[in-house]
Amino acid sequence: MIILLHPRSGRPHNRRFPLSILSIGAVLEGNADYAIVDGNLDPHPELALDRLIASHHVEAVAVSVMPGPQMVTAIPLSKHIRGRYPKIPIVWGGYFPSLYADTALNAGYVDFAIRGQGEDTFLEWLAALRAGRGFAAVRGLSYKDQFGLHVHNPERPLRSPNDFPRLPYHRLGDVRRYLLPTYLGRRTAVHHASIGCPYRCRFCGVVPIFESRQKTEDPARTAAVLEGLQRDYGIDAVQFYDNNFFLSESRAMEQAELLAPLNLRWWAEGRVDTLLRYSDSTLAALKRAGATMIFCGAESSNNRVLADMNKQLTAEQTLELAERIRKFGIIPEFSFVFGDPRDPETDTRDTIRFIRKIKRLNPQAEIIVQHYIPTPSPDGMYGGIDGQIQFPRTPDEWASQRWYDYTIRRDPALPWLPGQVKRLIDDFEIVISARWPTVQDAHLGRWGRALLKGISSWRYAVGFYDFPLEVAWAQKLMTLRKPRMESL
Repeated sequence: MIILLHPRSGRPHNRRFPLSILSIGAVLEGNADYAIVDGNLDPHPELALDRLIASHHVEAVAVSVMPGPQMVTAIPLSKHIRGRYPKIPIVWGGYFPSLYADTALNAGYVDFAIRGQGEDTFLEWLAALRAGRGFAAVRGLSYKDQFGLHVHNPERPLRSPNDFPRLPYHRLGDVRRYLLPTYLGRRTAVHHASIGCPYRCRFCGVVPIFESRQKTEDPARTAAVLEGLQRDYGIDAVQFYDNNFFLSESRAMEQAELLAPLNLRWWAEGRVDTLLRYSDSTLAALKRAGATMIFCGAESSNNRVLADMNKQLTAEQTLELAERIRKFGIIPEFSFVFGDPRDPETDTRDTIRFIRKIKRLNPQAEIIVQHYIPTPSPDGMYGGIDGQIQFPRTPDEWASQRWYDYTIRRDPALPWLPGQVKRLIDDFEIVISARWPTVQDAHLGRWGRALLKGISSWRYAVGFYDFPLEVAWAQKLMTLRKPRMESL
């Protein structure tokens, strides 16, 4: 048996299909018996692991690991397995080992790291493990050799989602436990209709993993999968996890025509410049097909900074999209990276003014405030910060409070970001998120929205953001959602 472990990754209301381990499960069907342990459902996953290991011959434990909360919970579970069952191989996959393979292997409780798209790599690794032969031929695999040295095999070519079996949702037991209410609908599913991204933005963790590659699922297959989930489990909404859902207008149009009969409301991510090239008829078709909100990385108000990011976008295009998309009734969600290292204070104040301009053009536009949290990039980190930050060398160090706060952008302690500038960023985020409470907060009632708007309006009107203690207190009282830190 193979155990596929999905460590707890967030609050219970963010529970969603564990797509990463379902993808591995899909290719294991017919190749190996397997069991799924999901820490987002099981409050004591270590007991579930013990029961499975006691009753089955377990060949390996595969752990899906994202940076942040999931990585923090993956560590004690991996230590538990290594301490009690030292002969069982432990393999980490997902974004964390894909970005930090050496760091993952520096842990005594990680034997193998799978980088990038993992389906083929996992099957080949498992075959090599069973045969007792070496792992040198397994592309996309990192491991320790007999001397403890790290070996990183060549990258694996990216394959289309069409090449792999459909996900075995039935292996999750009661699937409805994953279909929780959101602002989109009563039973919201998640789906990947593509993998990767062809762009090379110099702050994005997707770039070093997929190296400007993207493969898409056939629109008919996407629609068939969602139709099946609707028929079998009653889904009425979906969040697409694609890094770039709207890469092709013709594909988007075809997808819209196939999704329209399902009457699903959905959220997806795209690029400002791409959407601007879409015709009015395509945007109208997307709305009819259920497009409710589209997330776009606007990133900056400064074209020089955007060029330094290699964003291939201008600030003027963001303003144009904010105004244009309004007439179609689709909510744009714009993410901004505050605090350019070369002049963080000027950058922050300019970005605040730019966001206010967006709000004048489209009051419904949602704003995501981000500190610049760099990840290693093959093209260098933008802002001239290479050499200014030393990343941790072990998962345990990443799990320390200092680096956990860095990962989730709560208190990143950046050497180029003065304390007073960080306070301005955080205070502005508190005020704007109260002046326009996110529509994604399905549990915030009318009176709560009215209260937040009432106590924050004067601050926003006069541009006074300092020490908004009364606003922060009200948000804490109502446990206001923070879209930049939480899924839908």
